[in-house]
Amino acid sequence: MKMLYCAPGEFTQLATDRKPRWTSLEIGLTTIVSLLFIVIVSLIILFATHKNDEICTTADCTQSASRLLENMDATVDPCDNFYQYACGGWLKKNIIPESTSRYSTFDILRDELEVILKGVLEQSVEGEAAALTKAKTLYKSCTNESLIEVRGGAPLLQMLPDVFEWPIAVDDWEAHYGATWRLEDVVARLNEKYETQLLVNFFVGTDDRDSNSHIIHFDQQSSLGLLSRDYYSCSGAYGEACRAYEQFMVDLAKLIRTDRELVINEADIREEVTRVFDLEKDIANATDTPEDRNNPVLLYNKMELGDMNANFTLETFNWSYLTAKIMNTVNITVPDTEKIINYSPNYYRKLNVLLAKYTKRDLQNYMVWRFAMNMVVGLSRAYRDTRKAFRKALSGTTSEAAVWRQCALYVNNNLENSVGRLYVQEAFSEKSKELMQEMIKDIREVFISNLDDLTWMDAQTKKAAEEKARAIRERIGYSDNIMEDQFLNNEYKDLNYSSEEYFENILKNLEFAQKKRLRKLRVKVNKEEWVTGAAVVNAFYSSSKNQIVFPAGILQPPFFSKGQTKSLNYGGIGMVIGHEITHGFDDNGRNYDKDGDLKDWWTPDSTQRFLELSKCIVDQYGNFSWDLANGIHLNGNNTLGENIADNGGIRQAYQAYKNYVALHGEEPPLPGINLSHDQLFFLNFAQIWCGTHRPKQAINSIKVDVHSPGKFRVLGSLQNFPEFARAFKCSKNSYMVPENVCRVW
Repeated sequence: MKMLYCAPGEFTQLATDRKPRWTSLEIGLTTIVSLLFIVIVSLIILFATHKNDEICTTADCTQSASRLLENMDATVDPCDNFYQYACGGWLKKNIIPESTSRYSTFDILRDELEVILKGVLEQSVEGEAAALTKAKTLYKSCTNESLIEVRGGAPLLQMLPDVFEWPIAVDDWEAHYGATWRLEDVVARLNEKYETQLLVNFFVGTDDRDSNSHIIHFDQQSSLGLLSRDYYSCSGAYGEACRAYEQFMVDLAKLIRTDRELVINEADIREEVTRVFDLEKDIANATDTPEDRNNPVLLYNKMELGDMNANFTLETFNWSYLTAKIMNTVNITVPDTEKIINYSPNYYRKLNVLLAKYTKRDLQNYMVWRFAMNMVVGLSRAYRDTRKAFRKALSGTTSEAAVWRQCALYVNNNLENSVGRLYVQEAFSEKSKELMQEMIKDIREVFISNLDDLTWMDAQTKKAAEEKARAIRERIGYSDNIMEDQFLNNEYKDLNYSSEEYFENILKNLEFAQKKRLRKLRVKVNKEEWVTGAAVVNAFYSSSKNQIVFPAGILQPPFFSKGQTKSLNYGGIGMVIGHEITHGFDDNGRNYDKDGDLKDWWTPDSTQRFLELSKCIVDQYGNFSWDLANGIHLNGNNTLGENIADNGGIRQAYQAYKNYVALHGEEPPLPGINLSHDQLFFLNFAQIWCGTHRPKQAINSIKVDVHSPGKFRVLGSLQNFPEFARAFKCSKNSYMVPENVCRVW
């Protein structure tokens, strides 16, 4: 008879109830010693077996088991569709909120984080650091709905002259601005004061080939009103979005003219709006495609500033004049001999032809429109409602998130270190750092040891890969600096908010952030600086810093908990750790060396083999079609880096977990769930990606997101990992065991 569980008392009773075969008088000393030895060994074996069979009944274990069971659908064969098996229960019980275009495990964790932020931002603490008070003042100004309503559109109308006005929304624009108007002046003003990059994307960033230095970059326009160039065809599914976009512009122009008590001629407004739309369509078509921008080596075109004037002439446009206008605002002089990087030479060649088609009024209309459309968020309901139909057409949402949620997110995005401090003090366990350091060490070692098994990579490239892996810096939880009042106060000393002027506070944040970036031009790159705040549910890899970052916000269940079983932690945050490490060796990251410099450290043969193996993953994911996006196929090229990272991450995390088990033994089972810990590892990994999208947002994500949808992050990576099939005893002809398997790392 098999015994699933035997309590200590029962074990003792079973051992002592047996009748002895010999009486005490019949047993000699040697026999007694031998018998005692046998009994002791048997007890040790039985105790060990009992220990392994003992069910974990801690609060963490019972909560984990409950969550896993609720989210899964055990009626589905895991070998046929592991995503549905893991997430079927989640999909059945979760409905996308009306205010969002998607809903997932990530989004739920972010919602919960925002609740914590609401609590700390609404709490008054006497004598706290000034930087913390500033965050709370900004939050208060954002949530002051009654005052925002009273002010209407006045804050926007008052500042539009600073960007030379919006011609559609004012009379006699040419008389006031036409004679002195210069395109460079508008581009520069929107850039340096309002962090708005239009026509020309001018920014100060790390020099790819010298990651210790900052340099000026010129790039193509980075954002479009309609998300991607495909939308500007305005055909099929994109037609509604195009019409709503133009109507948004018309309605906003009419509202401003109404507030200014100006005559409204809708026919004239629509005529100008059509030209603005045509201009942005031409800009969209001039930009390089995402596929064209995948290779950082090809993007890197270093030259002197004077070469921009000589080789990339725009109609009545001077690159030196533009640069001076922007950099003079932070008291930095830039000569024509200054080295700059041009990321988009093809775009600028096309832009010269494009600009010749449009008048300065058209250009001014477009640039101020793009600025104004983003600023309505800080105005009254009437102004915010002008974008309602556009938002619905683009993403399918029918309402906005609660104001306090929008405000908590906004404050976190702009004062990330102050908010990070408040979050860490409220919700982060220091023990998490120690456990994470151990896991990172284990997974890094697995990545390095796996290099020996890669037959496609030669010894020279393997050695360089190991050096880079060992040089990766980890950042866990939060930067120690944010816990120091002096550091925080100094960082935000130039920011002062009014609790009654939310719109003006937005403008202050835009200028502050942009000036901070521009001032870095003559400053050495600080590679110890964090690339993100602490209150963030995400993880990051920086190629120029060769740094992996795991903010405090992601170090929570289901990703991680000090009380979770190791199988769940390795399937959760362990996979994320491996994912971020592998980013250093994906199609983009592999171009950067251990110091973060753009440098070819590969032999030609290893490069060729890498490209061949990557093509396998491109084809695999490109063959997935998504029912939520009307059956559109994924873009295997655009998502290649993330897919490589997913595949590497799951492999490394699983191997690290098996190494842990080899050292420490099997963990006790979870209650009520008849799965081994190997199976639980894969189940927790999959449930991280439970989620769904509105159809319109699903189409958007295929066009613009570099990540595959969660469903295919699970299916694709597990199809390529034979250990999954072994854990669930999948037959060779099942869906999760494809004939062709892809592996890079």
